[in-house]
Amino acid sequence: MLKDFLLASVHHLLAFGLVAMLVSESVLLSRPLDSAALKRLGGVDRGYGIVAVLLFAVGMWRVYGGIKGADFYWHNPWFHAKLGAFVLAALLSAWPTIRFLKWRSALKADPAFVPAPADAAGLQRIVRLELALVAVILVCAAAMARYGGLHL
Repeated sequence: MLKDFLLASVHHLLAFGLVAMLVSESVLLSRPLDSAALKRLGGVDRGYGIVAVLLFAVGMWRVYGGIKGADFYWHNPWFHAKLGAFVLAALLSAWPTIRFLKWRSALKADPAFVPAPADAAGLQRIVRLELALVAVILVCAAAMARYGGLHL
């Protein structure tokens, strides 16, 4: 029971950390970008990726090592919806990450480099869509815990 409690606690803390990093990215992208902001964006995005991988790993540990057992999860339509939203958010996150890496390279080549405001605004929309998907994930998690394999 203690292991399950610890896994659930770490899973929730990582989820809140993920939200914090996405909000940070969104805020940074809403302001004029200079070299310091570009470096912060890169660091936050790197942290976001690390937290996302840890969140997935702890989640799978809960599936296979948690008290409910894998059958509870794999026969639960809400779990599939939650996992699908997570995968979609992960796929969407690739575009901002690629752009941030390109911006970092451009900044190394030209210390005065500043991305176009339209590019930052486009990435901010993607980050906000990721945040919306995290909200979907949280709703699916609540439904999953309460309704199991049953439909509403």
